Amino acid sequence: MGIGSLIFLLLLIVTSVVFYNRIKFISRNIKLGRDITINDRTKERWITMAKVALGQSKMVVRPVAGFMHILIYLGFIIINIEILEIIIDGLFGTHRVSSEFLGGGYKLFINIFEILAIGVLLACVVFLVRRNVIKLKRFWSQEMTSWPRSDANIILIVEILLMGAFLIMNAADSILLNTPIDPNLATLGLEHYSGVEMNGSGFLVSQFIASFLPQDLAILAMIERVCWWFHIVGVFAFLIYVTYSKHFHIFLAFPNIYYSNLNNKGKFKNLEAVKKEVELMMDPSADPYANPPEGEQTEVPKFGAKDIQDLTWKQLMDAYSCTECGRCTSVCPANQTGKLLSPRKIMMDTRDRMEEYGKGLDKFGKAFKDEKSLLGDYITHEEVWACTTCNACTEACPVNIDPLSIIIDLRQHLVMEESAAPSELNNMFSNVENNGAPWQFAQADRMNWATEN
Repeated sequence: MGIGSLIFLLLLIVTSVVFYNRIKFISRNIKLGRDITINDRTKERWITMAKVALGQSKMVVRPVAGFMHILIYLGFIIINIEILEIIIDGLFGTHRVSSEFLGGGYKLFINIFEILAIGVLLACVVFLVRRNVIKLKRFWSQEMTSWPRSDANIILIVEILLMGAFLIMNAADSILLNTPIDPNLATLGLEHYSGVEMNGSGFLVSQFIASFLPQDLAILAMIERVCWWFHIVGVFAFLIYVTYSKHFHIFLAFPNIYYSNLNNKGKFKNLEAVKKEVELMMDPSADPYANPPEGEQTEVPKFGAKDIQDLTWKQLMDAYSCTECGRCTSVCPANQTGKLLSPRKIMMDTRDRMEEYGKGLDKFGKAFKDEKSLLGDYITHEEVWACTTCNACTEACPVNIDPLSIIIDLRQHLVMEESAAPSELNNMFSNVENNGAPWQFAQADRMNWATEN
């Protein structure tokens, strides 16, 4: 194994370890949430995942952005097939090892990869212009501080650099692979070309780029090696970086959509503890002072959610799956009328709270407690009560995130644990309790409107 292969192996090991530890950290954070079982309607879930995640059905609602995203998506999936070949070449010192058994088909695959690479380049440029020149409103909202904006730009720029390196690498190779190599030039770094033959004029797109490159074999070999290392090291760095970025949805979109809520939007779940109390009240033979059955939980239940531990693991997965695209916020009627609420911020705050709490657990262990909570320190009461529960945010999300479920759980905590509902709601609660209706007149008078004069 040569020095290059040893360096490559070391980079691969370091990347794998760092990536694994980061995935382990995120997985632990998601598991901080309450456990729920989602194993129903399996067939429907697979169909939904294929339609929304693979088919990008909710992205193309906005055609321009949807088409560009599909280009990047396809490029990311298909071009990275070549990474497998690069890893093999890097470990064993071979060069384009797949060409040995694919024959003429190899060039066809590379040509397809190059066309996709051009598509990815163009799409990334368009997205950069939309964000930084046109400055679409949803990319410059209040919660989109310097880091979220920089994160999106970094990813787009890295994609452009990686695709550029890929094309230039192929351009240099398209010349070298079709030029008889003098064995005396092995000292110039061309020895890995020995035994590799690529008959033909070169790859489709890179053949054009090659016309702008110097024709000196030693310089071409240096360009090819520099771009080869830049491309693979960039991919390794991207793999680590993406776990800290909103672009982690690349990995989580599929499971998040699979486990998404398939019920009718706006359908609220009953709280079991409240349901039991109501059933007890409605049963004339029930003894409210009787001891609970043996083995039944006797702890006082918590209502709603104040911090991440009170949310479910699916809600926490939603937060890590958020793409920060702002489609939810752009259709939110509360946000459009100037209210403080932004569904995107709800998800970003939930993720930030998980990150902060997770780091505290790593540093101080399971006994870690801080004086912060999701409700109050990250998400304000004003934001929670601004929501109209219209579900527009949930409908708009391209990866089936449900911000409304978090908002409702936070509201339940405020109402049922802190009695901190707005005065208008408290009046309604009192009317329902006393009059059996939200209006302020006695039950006996409820049908007076139907009485003929």
